Amino acid sequence: MNSKLRKITYQLHLWLGLMSGLIVVIMAVTGCILAFEKELKHTFYPEKYFVRSVKNEKLPFSELKLKAEQALPDSLKLSRVEISSDPYRSYAFRSLKMNDEAWTYWGTYIYYYRVYIDPYTGKVLAVENAKTDFFEIVMDLHRRLLLGEKIGKTITGYSTLILAIMLFSGLVIWYPRKMNKNALKGMFFIKTSANWKRINYDSHNVLGFYAVIPLLLICYSAVIWNFENIDQWIKKTLNGKAHTEQKAKSTVPATGFSNQKMILDIVGNKVEKSLAGKKSALISFPKKEEGTYYAEITYGDKQYQNEQFNFDQYTGETLKHQLYNDKNIGNGTALRGRNYDLHTGSILGTAGRILYLIAGLIAASLPITGFMIYLNRKKKETNKKESCKNS
Repeated sequence: MNSKLRKITYQLHLWLGLMSGLIVVIMAVTGCILAFEKELKHTFYPEKYFVRSVKNEKLPFSELKLKAEQALPDSLKLSRVEISSDPYRSYAFRSLKMNDEAWTYWGTYIYYYRVYIDPYTGKVLAVENAKTDFFEIVMDLHRRLLLGEKIGKTITGYSTLILAIMLFSGLVIWYPRKMNKNALKGMFFIKTSANWKRINYDSHNVLGFYAVIPLLLICYSAVIWNFENIDQWIKKTLNGKAHTEQKAKSTVPATGFSNQKMILDIVGNKVEKSLAGKKSALISFPKKEEGTYYAEITYGDKQYQNEQFNFDQYTGETLKHQLYNDKNIGNGTALRGRNYDLHTGSILGTAGRILYLIAGLIAASLPITGFMIYLNRKKKETNKKESCKNS
């Protein structure tokens, strides 16, 4: 390999790492904490997520929504509900309003509540101020460093791009100057019998190599979320001439509308019927006059494997029904739908999530081991200069 190219790549890798190292550690550690967030929540707070007994029938959806709204402070409105096919799971209603102009986490969330309801009795199991929830704070630290949408998201977005560049440059440095048996062994194994400096060096190189593919997938999916222009360009490029479907809209009635309770029950019944044999459903409530009830029903642990419904908010009529594997969906749209699963590793199931967790731990260690390599080299250079002066 050209020695000049290698030196330039090393300097790029070094200074980008010094610039973004702390942020990468924060994002990696918080990502590891969130890797099994749902399982941890269900373990620590079972009283919120599970009911004590199951009955033959659930209460009407409109009644459950009303009870959840009545439990909210300040007459706030609900924005969505999460339903599980597990008969022992509660309904989780959410009320959320954000300010994207805010500069801090506390300003970003104007209010954020979750209300957990027993669907058989209508009992309110818990009213949670999600702004103070540990996992929600960790999530915002992961996404925005608690610095708001404009500043924090920009920093984490560019830090993710820098990490992707560092992974590629790291591969260049990882490849030895001269290939032989010892060099080949050093590429894939840590020499545990060596001194701590060599172990640290090997850990950085070898573990970084093994984690490079999942980390690049994590970087790609994060870039898609952080940079809308890149997201749209990839989607349009891959979609090609695929037909773009129009957004579903409710038809606003000419006269007054007073059957909201009945429509809620129609929508709830349709979603419950479609949920049979699947895992969970999210129903988002309409925000505007032409808005719809949007339901996303997930088949299993992979979020992209779902079917989506739009219901007219005035009639309950199904305006749109789309499956994730619909042949009319363009490749770009299909890839975009898999972005969450690419980011979390769930696209490969539980094994993928564990793999990503390990990759995240390695990612958290790389800036630390890299910085130690830098300090050791600086110390070595200083000692060499002093030795030359004294000679």
